[in-house]
Amino acid sequence: MGHYTISGIRFPCAPLCKSQSTGFHGDRRTSSCLSFNFKKAAFSRRVFSGKSSHESDSSNVMVTASKRVLPDGRIECYSSSTDQLEAPGTVSEESQVLTDVESLIMDDKIVEDEVNKESVPMRETVSIRKIGSKPRSIPPPGRGQRIYDIDPSLTGFRQHLDYRYSQYKRLREEIDKYEGSLDAFSRGYEKFGFSRSETGITYREWAPGATWAALIGDFNNWNPNADVMTQNECGVWEIFLPNNADGSPPIPHGSRVKIRMDTPSGNKDSIPAWIKFSVQAPGELPYNGIYYDPPEEEKYVFKNPQPKRPKSLRIYESHVGMSSTEPVINTYANFRDDVLPRIKKLGYNAVQLMAIQEHSYYASFGYHVTNFYAASSRFGTPDDLKSLIDKAHELGLLVLMDIVHSHASTNTLDGLNMFDGTDGHYFHSGPRGHHWMWDSRLFNYGSWEVLRFLLSNARWWLDEYKFDGFRFDGVTSMMYTHHGLQVDFTGNYNEYFGYATDVDAVVYLMLLNDMIHGLFPEAVTIGEDVSGMPTVCIPVEDGGVGFDYRLHMAVADKWVEIIQKRDEDWKMGDIVHMLTNRRWLEKCVSYAESHDQALVGDKTIAFWLMDKDMYDFMALDRPSTPLIDRGVALHKMIRLITMGLGGEGYLNFMGNEFGHPEWIDFPRGDLHLPSGKFVPGNNYSYDKCRRRFDLGNSKRLRYHGMQEFDQAIQHLEEAYGFMTSEHQYISRKDERDRIIVFERGNLVFVFNFHWTSSYSDYRVGCLKPGKYKIVLDSDDPLFGGFGRLSHDAEHFSFEGWYDNRPRSFMVYTPCRTAVVYALVEDEVENEVEPVAG
Repeated sequence: MGHYTISGIRFPCAPLCKSQSTGFHGDRRTSSCLSFNFKKAAFSRRVFSGKSSHESDSSNVMVTASKRVLPDGRIECYSSSTDQLEAPGTVSEESQVLTDVESLIMDDKIVEDEVNKESVPMRETVSIRKIGSKPRSIPPPGRGQRIYDIDPSLTGFRQHLDYRYSQYKRLREEIDKYEGSLDAFSRGYEKFGFSRSETGITYREWAPGATWAALIGDFNNWNPNADVMTQNECGVWEIFLPNNADGSPPIPHGSRVKIRMDTPSGNKDSIPAWIKFSVQAPGELPYNGIYYDPPEEEKYVFKNPQPKRPKSLRIYESHVGMSSTEPVINTYANFRDDVLPRIKKLGYNAVQLMAIQEHSYYASFGYHVTNFYAASSRFGTPDDLKSLIDKAHELGLLVLMDIVHSHASTNTLDGLNMFDGTDGHYFHSGPRGHHWMWDSRLFNYGSWEVLRFLLSNARWWLDEYKFDGFRFDGVTSMMYTHHGLQVDFTGNYNEYFGYATDVDAVVYLMLLNDMIHGLFPEAVTIGEDVSGMPTVCIPVEDGGVGFDYRLHMAVADKWVEIIQKRDEDWKMGDIVHMLTNRRWLEKCVSYAESHDQALVGDKTIAFWLMDKDMYDFMALDRPSTPLIDRGVALHKMIRLITMGLGGEGYLNFMGNEFGHPEWIDFPRGDLHLPSGKFVPGNNYSYDKCRRRFDLGNSKRLRYHGMQEFDQAIQHLEEAYGFMTSEHQYISRKDERDRIIVFERGNLVFVFNFHWTSSYSDYRVGCLKPGKYKIVLDSDDPLFGGFGRLSHDAEHFSFEGWYDNRPRSFMVYTPCRTAVVYALVEDEVENEVEPVAG
């Protein structure tokens, strides 16, 4: 058998094989796919020898470590090389919901007295490895009471919310007591998995269900008797490997490694849970854990400081693998060189990377994670990813990670599922530990070691890779025992604060945001919550869950509903309500469409509007059609009004800015479901698993005008900051004229959704006196419009109340056109010139 090398990491070469998996996250379709491929010419190849991880048998050996019983009955566990506590056991024995709330909190006075009994631990100080950074600290818990000032209606649910906060405070106190601090607790990756010292390598793994364990790999010829591990009373297995006689590390960089265990489910080989790199070799079904520790001279060194958090967040949602115009799996390096400059030019200030955590099933879009600490090897090495992030920082772009802590893959070969042979290791046992729709495992957030694993995971990506924050996937699923499935949230507070709330999960999210914002003050956290739970975006110290933004998911769903109606049935009031229906002081990231709407089986906005006409009538040298004219016009208007009214942040999935004409279909084979249903595959094709940026760049196609408009609205926000302006007023929602007029900052937005009627001398209200000029016009020929407006026209306000505004001015508003007017202050014109390209 031959072998190949990736940056010094050796893998066997064999013919490519196909693997199948069923079910994945949310509405991502069930399919099977070619689970491993590299872009051609990406890696060199050479020959080496080595045994398979399955070639030798194991013997049963049981070794225990020392323990000490504390006065309160807890067991204090030590490893052989440190005196740090391993764990105090399980966080709580209670269920995630209150079984008898009245017995816990009896009246408001007792509640207030209990809340005011603050436990103030010493402030934790830790140095973060950031360029130019200062030591940061995690403040002690606050009172958690400001939420009632922000929203007095929450007082009716005070017993639930105060109980939630008391659980958070209790957990902070226990972490301080048994781990030293939340800072220390969140550095689990320094102790678990592989840790290198001057004298050798220590490997630790929490696997309480195993009765015997040994470290195996290329370094010991996969001999299970060579490096047998010892276990302490907390279920942590450990082994120390001294350096070789010549001082070299006992495990070479790039070696394959696994842990072999005797478990209640039988003998099994597993990839270490804290592995930093994992690769599936061609022709092999399971992945192999890789000991990734390159020599100092080969490690990537960050050169650029991380950008400060922008006031308005404009996110370009991206998937590295499908970011090539060619039907291949793209690389971190190509994304760095080809796509990052595009994102910068378009005017976005943040890139959100999907599918970074290793996932054995490509078609899961990265949402069925198998190795939580490993950067996906499909796209390159960990150092390649670091180079990508560093380049983004050079361009002034934040890099957010689409991180998954809501569930995990059911894969037992490569992931955490049944890791130590038990159903309830990292996850809830029984039905509660299985997500029936996503076919995935659900974490037990009431477990001490699960908290350590996940908190450390978030910190690992921030500290090691310099990510600037996260979009947390599936937060709704985490916060409720029903996971938001088959539940219509109406806004009734009983839906948020009752027996269906998973308090353990909510408290974990509070700890998570506490840790992130304490140690990485510039980091951004976004929660994907469709339920609209109050307090999700209120700081933890005030009693909230602590996210900076909520992903405003309802907007995209509502747009899909609206665009399927006739123009005559669009309601201006419904559009405005959809975009403005969000909580005070809780910021939102809005979007008209994300990756969800681009998946095969669904439709993007462009496809809903123009359908098959996109294939034949998008060339400028061909006549257009009424469907194309309507689609191009409404596509631009929908994106602008979503950004204008929908929130304090904005998100776009790559390619949607120009109305990408193809859906996303991962490579997959035919599938026979257990129900007997046959799902045809696509012959493992990558043709639909890419982005045709060339279409948006081509000046011969109408896609180019749509792309130019998206670029213009990003630069408009950069110039005027309307998304984060405190001034917002909607002055007109005219159902007869189909006109919407609103002010945001010093800008006045005028939308005419009528399909045929244009209006001359149309009066629009405004707040400030002065001269107004057009700074953005969706009908501009550069944007694929008809050029019906003069940008040299000046619009002077005149006094007199109109639409509840003290002043107004006159405009011409063509049908299916959005125009933005800016107040010209002190005769300085701030017009945003369209950027041609």
